[in-house]
Amino acid sequence: MSDDKDDLYAVADFCLIPMGTGDSSVAEYIAECQTVLQKSGLTFKMHGYGTNLEGPWNEVCKAIHDCHAAVHQLGAPRVATDIRIGTRTDRQVVLGEGNNRKVHRVEEILARKEAELR
Repeated sequence: MSDDKDDLYAVADFCLIPMGTGDSSVAEYIAECQTVLQKSGLTFKMHGYGTNLEGPWNEVCKAIHDCHAAVHQLGAPRVATDIRIGTRTDRQVVLGEGNNRKVHRVEEILARKEAELR
């Protein structure tokens, strides 16, 4: 983890796209990226069109860089990535809980609305 106490906590969603591989399946490349993320020690969760990743800004960016390097190492001549990163300074984010908290909050609202309809 980062030693820089001033590093922003980043909650990111990224979609890594291997290109020029000659195959329409990218599963092997994405599996390699997931292995890189496991080794990073950051909190992450793959979904159908990308991965949620969170931790100190510099470590999140390094992990995405390392995914690119690993996918190139597997033979992909080009890699494109779409990234959305959010930060906040108005409240403390518990390490590894940024995305879970966001989802939990929406689920609470939905449960409340459902209860009001009954």
